[in-house]
Amino acid sequence: MIRNAEKNILLLNQARVRALEDLDKILSEKETLQAEMNVLEMKLAETDARLKVAAQEKINVELLEDQLEKLNNEISSRNTIEGQFEIGGKIWNPDLSSLDAGSSPLIEELDALKKENTLLKDDIQTLKAKLTDVTETGERVLVLEKERSSLEDSLRELESRFSAAQIDVSKLTSVTYECKALREKVENLQTLLENATQQADQAKLVLQQNQELGQKVEKLEASLEEANAHKFSSDMFQHYNELLQQKVELLDERLEMSDQEINSQIQLYQESVKEFQDTLEKLKEESMRRSLQQPADDMPWEFWSRLLLTIDGLLLEKKLSSNDAKLLREMAWKRDVQIRDAYLACRGKNDREIVATFLKLTLSRTSPGLHVVHIAAEMAPVAKVGGLGDVVSGLGKALQRKGHLVEIVLPKYDCMQHDHIGDLKVLDVVVQSYFDGQLFKNKIWVGTVEGLPIYFIEPHHPANFFWRGQYYGEHDDFKRFSFFSRAALELLYQTGKRPDIIHCHDWQTAFVAPLYWEIYARQGFNSARICFTCHNFEYQGTTPASELGSCGLDVHHLNRPDRMQDNSAHDKVNPVKGAIIFSNIVTTVSPTYAQEVRTAEGGRGLHETLKFHSKKFVGILNGIDTDAWNPSTDGFVSMQYNADDLHGKAKNKDAIRKYLKLSSTDAFQPLVGCITRLVPQKGVHLIRHAMYRTLELGGQFVLLGSSPVSHIQREFEGIANHFQNHPHVRLLLKYDDALSHTIYAASDMFVIPSMFEPCGLTQMIAMRYGAVPIVRKTGGLTDSVFDVDDDTIPVQYRNGFTFMTPDEQGLSGALERAFSYYMKNPVGWQQLVQNDMRMDFSWDSSAAQYEELYEKSVARARAAAARA
Repeated sequence: MIRNAEKNILLLNQARVRALEDLDKILSEKETLQAEMNVLEMKLAETDARLKVAAQEKINVELLEDQLEKLNNEISSRNTIEGQFEIGGKIWNPDLSSLDAGSSPLIEELDALKKENTLLKDDIQTLKAKLTDVTETGERVLVLEKERSSLEDSLRELESRFSAAQIDVSKLTSVTYECKALREKVENLQTLLENATQQADQAKLVLQQNQELGQKVEKLEASLEEANAHKFSSDMFQHYNELLQQKVELLDERLEMSDQEINSQIQLYQESVKEFQDTLEKLKEESMRRSLQQPADDMPWEFWSRLLLTIDGLLLEKKLSSNDAKLLREMAWKRDVQIRDAYLACRGKNDREIVATFLKLTLSRTSPGLHVVHIAAEMAPVAKVGGLGDVVSGLGKALQRKGHLVEIVLPKYDCMQHDHIGDLKVLDVVVQSYFDGQLFKNKIWVGTVEGLPIYFIEPHHPANFFWRGQYYGEHDDFKRFSFFSRAALELLYQTGKRPDIIHCHDWQTAFVAPLYWEIYARQGFNSARICFTCHNFEYQGTTPASELGSCGLDVHHLNRPDRMQDNSAHDKVNPVKGAIIFSNIVTTVSPTYAQEVRTAEGGRGLHETLKFHSKKFVGILNGIDTDAWNPSTDGFVSMQYNADDLHGKAKNKDAIRKYLKLSSTDAFQPLVGCITRLVPQKGVHLIRHAMYRTLELGGQFVLLGSSPVSHIQREFEGIANHFQNHPHVRLLLKYDDALSHTIYAASDMFVIPSMFEPCGLTQMIAMRYGAVPIVRKTGGLTDSVFDVDDDTIPVQYRNGFTFMTPDEQGLSGALERAFSYYMKNPVGWQQLVQNDMRMDFSWDSSAAQYEELYEKSVARARAAAARA
């Protein structure tokens, strides 16, 4: 492939050189023609002048002819006696014969003028011919101009093809990287094969030895039989008896050693039993001592989140001291029975009575886990645009289940889903934060979302930052989210919280990292380690450097190559780059994407920064909320089902066909689903191709999704109108959460042909519902989907169909293999579906990796503090 690309580039360069040479020739010819035209124009001007002179001379000739005629008439009429007359002051003899003979000077001058007039007429004819040549030359110039224009178009086309070839060559870098990875795998396999070969040789040697021993035993048995048969002599029997006696003695020694070993093991066992009993007694005593302090596991997380919000509200309203609030928070964090009972007893009481009850709880507690605060622009389901919202809620709940205190800070959007928030209320307190040289007030709201405590910040800013009717896409997004990042840190600072981890996400809250270390750590708020997750490096929030000063950061200090200065535009700052540099932990959403963004193509200008900070950069594959996406409990599907009973999946397929008015004549006809945002990243042209190719293969296709790009939305609206009444295709150009559940449940296959995909959740959800994914190998798709025909992958992990090249041919190949497998091997297909449904894509594994990163970072910080 590389050689073909190089040949194509060479041919394009040669064609480009030839085109440039032709263009030079045309330009030189044009210059020559222009020179000729200039000469002809000069001659034409001279001819015009001569024509004017000739015309004037012709007039003079005509006047002379008139005068001559008058003279002739006068001469004829006059017949004087003297026989002479005066002309021009001279006396002439009126001899008319002399005039006829041409002896008169006037006649000679007249003849000369006539000749000159004839010559002028010839010159005029010649000039007219040359003028015709000039016209023809102009027409030729026009033709040459057209040819030049067509050559320029050809040149532009060649340049575009050359650019495309360069893009192909850049893509070959990723192919080279994958080839390198494959070579490493092959080397590993070769090493394993060598080890296995050595082990096999050793086993073969042992087997040979065993065989030799067996042969010796057989010989001994034969000798024994022969001895019995022929009654060996007493000497021979005595020799055998001595050998047998030696063997018996050896066996006795071994038996004695075995007895001793058994006795020692029994003794150790008895000691272990005794130690276990002692430990059990101690545990019983400890249990008796702490019976009043055991955690209350019988209350849901919503209860403890409301309790924590109540404590923080009393602290912000100055009704509790920071020390008392800290002690109470630790008790709630441990889910202590005493604070549970106290809080339950406070129902219906006023704040004074609640404070009095809480202050009675003065036992000191130690935290059982980490205190993690997420500062983000999204959280599902209350404020979700993309995968970021799912990660914040999914990771938060998983960490909470592991015993960590998790809190989340969000902007209070006017368009968020308020019905998903429990116990939403505004606190009787105002938090002030700095922006644009002054302090602005912020109203603080609290509530719970799926058991997690949430703080909502509502700025009192004249620009109404979060009252725009949408989450993103405003002209002042940089100001909106830098304001929010500063206000979120101010909230943590003023409430006296000392979290172990502050986790910020994407460029919208990337400001948290430099703000924390440049401003708040210098004020004593330095207990936390900062973790930054970039969910998509395509969005970096770059803006003119002057904008950074609004939130209080020093522009001159930070607009430097080793800090926040954008790597491509030195007059701009890059929030994502700043977060990478200032954070203690940097993550992205899949291991493969973490490798891709270290390349020039994938890093979007930040690859060198990521390479420099590679020791703190890691890719962790996202999970999905297995409670929200569960076909056995999903309330949106027509019939619930699971991996052991797929009858419900067929019912859901039939239901979606009826709902969308698709043909139901062939129940076995495969249904291909696609749920996505229609943006270039998702491979829009390949989605369109998948639709038509599915029809050609005899399947049905359902698309759910819309596009923020107007021309893409219009294009798919036209396709939707074309297939409006088609029996096998439906396009639903909108976002509909409930409908997405039913499409997942009904689909046999799911198409995800992304150009690049940091993680992707669609493929995980599809497998959870038994829809086999057909994906392009990129980013998180590479880490979660493994081809059924890949012999290098263990069979139990093969779960879909993949293709490498992002073109129609690659997608068609994967689709055709999937359809063939579905049609020709129904039993194997059912096993594949069941295997996909049983795969674990929950947040537990991912949360454990984040937990490990958190703990290591906190431990390093505490060790450094101890050394200091």
